[in-house]
Amino acid sequence: MSSFFKRPSGRIAAVATAMSAALALPVSGAFADSGGMTFSQGDTFTEKDGAALYANVCAACHLDKGQGAVGAGHYPALAKNANLESGGYPVTLVLHGQNGMPPVGQMMSDDQVAAVVNYVRTHFGNDYKDAVTAQDVKDAR
Repeated sequence: MSSFFKRPSGRIAAVATAMSAALALPVSGAFADSGGMTFSQGDTFTEKDGAALYANVCAACHLDKGQGAVGAGHYPALAKNANLESGGYPVTLVLHGQNGMPPVGQMMSDDQVAAVVNYVRTHFGNDYKDAVTAQDVKDAR
């Protein structure tokens, strides 16, 4: 088999899976062995806490420490990000997307969006303790 037809693995598989989920395309079980990642079934994410959601949904683009990346696209750093001070800003981005970021919050419950936003706002050098609630997310939908 030529290298052109080999299955992607690791981060490439995670990004492909996230993109497929965002586009509501079926994802093959061929990626199930990639990098120890957890794959949700159907059109919603199954992870419940912010750390798991970040690791399995956000880290493929924003990287494991929220440092962001530049290359095939621009993935803003979430680490030490003053834009996260107002909890409504990341809630809006997660729910509705912006530029190249898909609206991944449409595949999450209100509790899940609040959990991942609160996780990002209290990790990676961010110290914003005014927690976003599921009601805040519901009101922003």
